[in-house]
Amino acid sequence: MTSAEPLPPAQPRGREVKASVLAAFQLVEDARYLGTGPRTRHGRRRALAERTVAYRKLARDLRAS
Repeated sequence: MTSAEPLPPAQPRGREVKASVLAAFQLVEDARYLGTGPRTRHGRRRALAERTVAYRKLARDLRAS
């Protein structure tokens, strides 16, 4: 191949899609967790526990696919 030949088009990878989905999910969850109003200690603990469960479920689903 010489420099005059065009490069072949880049092929999308499946991993990139999964990473972007995970990043989007994290942004949504972070926004929900941080919120705008004051939270009680119990509310923060509950939100953290819910997020942990969601991340574990997502990781399990990604491994299975």
